[in-house]
Amino acid sequence: MRELKTNLTTSGKGSTNIQPRRGKSFGYQVLGFGSGGGVAPYEATYLVIAGGGGGGHNNGGGAGGGGFLTNFGGSAITLTGAETYTITVGAGGASGGTTGAGTVGDDSVLSGAGISTVTSDGGGFGSGDGTAAGGDGGSGGGGAYGDGTGSGGAATSGQGYDGGDGNPSLSGPASYGGGGGGGAGQVGETAVVAYAGDGGNGLANSITGSSVTYAGGGGGASDPVYPPGDGGTGGGGNGAQHSAPGRDAGAGTDELGGGGGAGVGSHAAAAGGDGIVILSVPDGNYSGTTTGGPTVATDVGGTGKTTIKFTGDGTYTA
Repeated sequence: MRELKTNLTTSGKGSTNIQPRRGKSFGYQVLGFGSGGGVAPYEATYLVIAGGGGGGHNNGGGAGGGGFLTNFGGSAITLTGAETYTITVGAGGASGGTTGAGTVGDDSVLSGAGISTVTSDGGGFGSGDGTAAGGDGGSGGGGAYGDGTGSGGAATSGQGYDGGDGNPSLSGPASYGGGGGGGAGQVGETAVVAYAGDGGNGLANSITGSSVTYAGGGGGASDPVYPPGDGGTGGGGNGAQHSAPGRDAGAGTDELGGGGGAGVGSHAAAAGGDGIVILSVPDGNYSGTTTGGPTVATDVGGTGKTTIKFTGDGTYTA
């Protein structure tokens, strides 16, 4: 399983640095309309989290967390005054129910004039068949137990980590263990015999003024005797345990892009969590012009920055 690059970068898929900030014209800042209204070009930072994948069934693998891309703490992008920027928030992938593999989460996207499109890939699905690998995605999905081929899915470079392998042995009931889904900060754990793999942990980010962890992987499912895998920090759902009352699979957490937990037996697999897109701009430049009903907070953490938090599709006009 390969080691991937740190996620706190703008070098991930679909993301590049933009031109530096330009000075104010004529010695003052031209104001536009809205609550702030700075129409001159100004700097912004972003966090773009995709939807987590859906967990798999049949001693399945946990799903991968959604792709994680940010320039917070790095080089800002430059927004052009009066231009409209489009935000797409990816939904979590559907679970495999009680039948098979889940589905890949949907991508989250930030695009508009003067910036390179930022695309975070949806989390990989958890495998629901011991002869198939977990799905590829922002972070990879975990593999199911099987005949040596239940490998974890691959992650997108710079967005997350691979899923864990399922146990390859089919020597008896005590062999059943699915791999954990990968997270934004850690690989999913490989199952060891009947011990299912935990989901990989996500990554913390403080663009909102407080530290929040995003994009954890879902836990793998286990047999009746051994415990299932736990979900990774950052919204990953727990895996299910065969024939154990109350040990259902947990869904990935919405607005964190967590991967869904794996199912087994009568315990259905769980869906992935929806993603999120957050923009941060200087208080004095915030235009007040949005669609899609984002949550807006000013002077977050005493930084003089306004955050625009999208949990569904929308736009921001600079």
